[in-house]
Amino acid sequence: MAAHSHVVVVGHGMVGHRFVEALRSRDPAGGWRVTVLAEESDAAYDRVGLTGYTEHWDRSRLALPGNDYPGDALVQVRLGSAVTDVDPAGKTVTTADGARVHYDALVLATGSYAFVPPVPGHDLPNCHVYRTLDDLDAIRADAVRALAAGAGTAGVVIGGGLLGLEAANALRGFGMTAHVVEMAPRLMAQQLDEAGGALLARMIGDLGIEVHTGVGTRQIDAAGDGGAGSARVTLGDGTTIDAGVVIFAAGVRPRDQIARDAGLAIAEHGGVLTDTGCAVVDLPGSGIYAIGEVAAIEGRCHGLVGPGYTSAEVVADRLLGGAAEFGTADMSTKLKLLGVDVASFGDAMGLTPDCLEVVVNDAVGQTYAKLVLSDDARTLLGGILVGDASAYGVLRPMVGETLPGDPLALIAPAGSQGGSTALGVGALPPAAQICSCNNVAKADLTEAIASGCHDVPALKKCTKAGTSCGSCVPLLKQLLEAEGVEQSKALCEHFGQSRAELFEIVTATEIRTFSGLIERFGTGKGCDICKPVVASILASTSSDHILDGEAASLQDSNDHFLANIQKNGSYSVVPRSPGGEITPEQLILIGEIARDFDLYTKITGGQRIDMFGARVDQLPEIWRRLVEGGMESGHAYGKALRTVKSCVGSTWCRYGQQDSVDMAVTIEKRYRGLRAPHKIKMAVSGCARECAEAQSKDVGVIATENGWNLYVCGNGGMTPRHAQLLAGDLDDETLIRYIDRFLMFYIRTADRLQRTAPWLEAMELPDKTGLEHVRDVVCDDSLGLAEEFEAAMARHVAGYACEWKGVLEDPDKLSRFVSFVNAPEIPDPTVTFTERGGRRVPTDIGVPRVGGQS
Repeated sequence: MAAHSHVVVVGHGMVGHRFVEALRSRDPAGGWRVTVLAEESDAAYDRVGLTGYTEHWDRSRLALPGNDYPGDALVQVRLGSAVTDVDPAGKTVTTADGARVHYDALVLATGSYAFVPPVPGHDLPNCHVYRTLDDLDAIRADAVRALAAGAGTAGVVIGGGLLGLEAANALRGFGMTAHVVEMAPRLMAQQLDEAGGALLARMIGDLGIEVHTGVGTRQIDAAGDGGAGSARVTLGDGTTIDAGVVIFAAGVRPRDQIARDAGLAIAEHGGVLTDTGCAVVDLPGSGIYAIGEVAAIEGRCHGLVGPGYTSAEVVADRLLGGAAEFGTADMSTKLKLLGVDVASFGDAMGLTPDCLEVVVNDAVGQTYAKLVLSDDARTLLGGILVGDASAYGVLRPMVGETLPGDPLALIAPAGSQGGSTALGVGALPPAAQICSCNNVAKADLTEAIASGCHDVPALKKCTKAGTSCGSCVPLLKQLLEAEGVEQSKALCEHFGQSRAELFEIVTATEIRTFSGLIERFGTGKGCDICKPVVASILASTSSDHILDGEAASLQDSNDHFLANIQKNGSYSVVPRSPGGEITPEQLILIGEIARDFDLYTKITGGQRIDMFGARVDQLPEIWRRLVEGGMESGHAYGKALRTVKSCVGSTWCRYGQQDSVDMAVTIEKRYRGLRAPHKIKMAVSGCARECAEAQSKDVGVIATENGWNLYVCGNGGMTPRHAQLLAGDLDDETLIRYIDRFLMFYIRTADRLQRTAPWLEAMELPDKTGLEHVRDVVCDDSLGLAEEFEAAMARHVAGYACEWKGVLEDPDKLSRFVSFVNAPEIPDPTVTFTERGGRRVPTDIGVPRVGGQS
């Protein structure tokens, strides 16, 4: 082979990128140089996760790792260079700007395009397809215009497959009422049977999405002035829907036009006709290949990323002298659509002759599971899971294998008679395919583990398992545990240290930026796991404002705007009321603000008044009035101290033994703004009657005749724990000193998002309980750190400042509180409300549950 033969790749989607990676990794000597000609302006991105773009509108977060091939001089990517002509005889391609590029091998990775049925009116201004980042930008712009103009609060999606349901979720996220129109009698007709499709439709309907199945679209007419944001959709049954946005998601077709123009053979249903080596069939030896969705391998196109990656690997092998062939494609899918788990695998429709079906349809629990078995009921052929797809990871690799037991027990709901026999990854045979996207078997993974890959990132790097859709990642961890490998406590793939170790590093080095920390002690650019953790560590070790400089970009969704985001995209406002105390003037101020901004008010379980329904652009003015009225941030949005609840104590109550209100106010003012691995809640009760419920809190204080009893590590939540007595009959000074030490010990040593109860449980030692160890550290100073803990807390107390006051005094921080950066004067029209039971409640648009809430 001549040095530096030239391969041209047409298209830079997920499969095109995989081809380049596969070729370069197998060709370290550089026998091939690569030119990628991409029509889109974005380098390869995660099109499978396209809907995630509507949650953050950050293109960089969808970019595939290494899509610019840094440091590789043998790969050139030309974005915005659409290929218009292929000359097989001259071995050249021509781009839209007239450039002509010679090749020794040509790989067509042009993917597919969204099919738009010839419905009259399909070309109106507010009709779109759902395929690229640019498509989503255009859909969003039309949705915002339509909602702002009142031209249409409904959005219509034509097509009830995967893309159609994702598009409906996007419209719902914009604040529109979504309608899904599907000509087939059920949703996701390619993946689900009638019963599974019916359950999915019912569950999606419960979310407020209108589902129309078994009906087509007759026509689309311009309504109003005929401009963008106004259309009337008429269905085949005569139903009409006035819509602000119409999206076609009626399937895809191979983008094979340049191949047709070049005279290459095309399959009966479209796509470049290739052999099992992915080479075009009519020009053997021409060096032309097709991969991904444009490739009709032996006449069949495969529309999933897994088979696409396989075709990319085949061509990379062929160019380097190998003889790899495309085998049977795994068309299994596992999805979460609008919060509903859906999965299908193997022969899901039961097309195998004489096959048997085992079905569990739990209407009450809203789950549907079906297994397709061989005629002797011993071999698993396929299945469908709706509502609960937790068994998918183990069942899919077992397709074609003998089942280890009763098939009904594998899918029966947990807790039912004879149900939910949990199968671990250890029960799978070595040949079971764990990662279908990258064709990785269990044997490949166990071999990698034996060779030294002892954590999930190492397994992903070595085998590529879990690097595509990610659905198999839980199985990788299970397999490591099954193989007896102790798991790393690394925070994430960017930091090999635990959270506690990073805390010590920050304290010792006095590094005050994420970039500085990752440069010296980590790798890469960071992620949604390590960035908020480092932000929390930096906040708990200094009094810098959390939105200062680089720190602002590290915060999660709630800390980013110093407020809790609600289900319709609005925010809640929670001023601090230490110990539950509030003055008449403050009550009046809160009432006036709630009235003026039309906010819903509620007294919380933490003795505070919460105001719901504020738009992000309204937050600064609301807080200006609160701060001017002497109130401050209640930190309801942060992983920090939330509240210190109290009864009225000896001041008012005839049973009170100590002044619980005064102590609660003292404690809350001391620890306000203290950042931690998770939220912290406290309470002070004035006597053993426990009206403040102190024994359910992270820190609970109960008055006695002689002082205070201190309880620690009680949590509510999904696994409630009672707090345990740490020390008794403490005077005020000792109580505060012990709480200082306890909190700093927790903050320095707990894992990410670990509340105090599981932190205590994880501290069990061979010779003592976790509580005994904490008592030794806090009360007896067994580690010699008491003075250091108290000094750190003193610095926090001295440096505290209200975060919202800091925002109001800084124009740069204030500038972030807008709905649209490019149009700050426009309020977000997607924040909508409905009336329910006489109350103003949010319209649920499915805001992701991240960032945490009280």
